[in-house]
Amino acid sequence: MSFMKLKAVSTLLTVINFINNNNKTSGQWWQSLHRTMLRGVLGKAFRLVGYTIQYGCIAHCAFEYIGGVVMCSGPSMEPTIQNSDIVFAENLSRHFYGIQRGDIVIAKSPSDPKSNICKRVIGLEGDKILTTSPSDFFKSHSYVPMGHVWLEGDNLQNSTDSRYYGPIPYGLIRGRIFFKIWPLSDFGFLRASPNGHRFSDD
Repeated sequence: MSFMKLKAVSTLLTVINFINNNNKTSGQWWQSLHRTMLRGVLGKAFRLVGYTIQYGCIAHCAFEYIGGVVMCSGPSMEPTIQNSDIVFAENLSRHFYGIQRGDIVIAKSPSDPKSNICKRVIGLEGDKILTTSPSDFFKSHSYVPMGHVWLEGDNLQNSTDSRYYGPIPYGLIRGRIFFKIWPLSDFGFLRASPNGHRFSDD
């Protein structure tokens, strides 16, 4: 009887030891799996962040140096550009000082740097500008200083431009608009200025 009890106890201890060993092995296996999964998730997360930064830099360079699509608002450039027209603005011209008289540009507002303005370049540095109406008996002129441009809206009767805030620094120009995308009925290159008499008056 005593021998049978000892054998049963021995068998029980063997079973308990086997279970404990299996538990340790299972725990180590689970920890290893958990670490592997964690490394995989972190690796994917870091790769995603890397791709986001990479493509973000590419997009920034594209918009900063190549150009992008812009929706215009306000009546100051009518009839050339109507309210809500969608146009394409390229930025290469401003970087290479390729802005010319007659170009339509987007620039930072000199009175509100948080907003942009859309105007036509009437004069470049050194140009003599007629600052009064051609029909006025007494005409006044102004010279565009170095590093500046003179901007006016095509809708002279409803445009706040260089006639009010003076010439603006060339550095405020963000891009040159040359192509209209929407509406489709007006799709294509932008028309010439309706105010040819406003250009440099020598």
